[in-house]
Amino acid sequence: MKYALDCKDKFSESFIFWLTKFVKFKLNSLSNKELLDRAALASVNYALTKGVNNIDELDGFVKQARNAGLTGINTYFNPLKKIYEVLCFYELSSMKQIDEELLSEVLASVTGALSDASKKNYRIAVINFFKFIDKQNEDSEKNTFLYNIELKNWGGVSGKQGQKLPEFMSEDEVHRFLDALDSVDFKQNTIRNRLIIKIIIFTGIRVSEALKLKRKDLSEDGDLYILRIRGKGNKYRIVMIKKHLIQDLLDTIAINYINQEGYLFINRNAEPLTQAYVSRIVEQILFKAGIRKQKNGAHMLRHTFATMLYKKQKDLVLVQEALGHASLNTSRIYTHFDSEKLKLAAKVAEELNNE
Repeated sequence: MKYALDCKDKFSESFIFWLTKFVKFKLNSLSNKELLDRAALASVNYALTKGVNNIDELDGFVKQARNAGLTGINTYFNPLKKIYEVLCFYELSSMKQIDEELLSEVLASVTGALSDASKKNYRIAVINFFKFIDKQNEDSEKNTFLYNIELKNWGGVSGKQGQKLPEFMSEDEVHRFLDALDSVDFKQNTIRNRLIIKIIIFTGIRVSEALKLKRKDLSEDGDLYILRIRGKGNKYRIVMIKKHLIQDLLDTIAINYINQEGYLFINRNAEPLTQAYVSRIVEQILFKAGIRKQKNGAHMLRHTFATMLYKKQKDLVLVQEALGHASLNTSRIYTHFDSEKLKLAAKVAEELNNE
């Protein structure tokens, strides 16, 4: 069934209508290999069919879908949500007032501090959204309004601005972070929370990968634990961690027998933890340790591990294999933190000054 482009009385309502339709379309076209809760997805689909009243309500349903295992929906929804919020300031009266020039202007505003990779995600989300509308809108006379959004000349994805360096902790900060982790009280969840944070920072696995760990994914080999990791694209790899680093925590963590899937990190309802929850844990530990970062989420722990690994081993292929990067170019970002080479550069400058 097709709908009029301005199907609601207000621009904001029409945009949310189309965004709701697009989200529902993407939820049912994304890969469902990572789906954890079929009933939750069915509930979200039903709610979206009935429609939503505002962007916050739609955001809530998207989070439910993400927590059910369809994490890819964030790639599309989060950029479009921010673009919607900016467009509301323009006080548009019709969806037809949106064009490529306006979208380029809005994108320049909302992506200014983002990496080139994130800007590309924004571009992809915008193009997909308006292509969807192109195919689904139709007026009473069977006419279709076409946006034909391509954003070929949008400068934010030219690739000439360089790659943004990730946030990470220094060795001193890591020691302070670990001290704070060992002393912070999470009440009933202290053992579980300490374990997931230590696994992430000592192996560099993604938060999403840690949340999918099951007890059967851990095995022993001498003084090592072998962790079988299910990464992006359902690809598997293994990482290793010295047993003494986590053994006490692993032996102590409670087994919830209503958790039929065997997930290691779950809440009281036997449901897997969310990435947002793990990031809040990290923020709490950083605050206790007196460490301030621009980006203080859990993903920063992965960057910290990768940075330390390269600085100590100088092996880019090792970084690639440990982190599960598909391309060596993705791992190459961590070569920017080779402080020994930078110290040599500083020494050369000193010698020039002395001469």
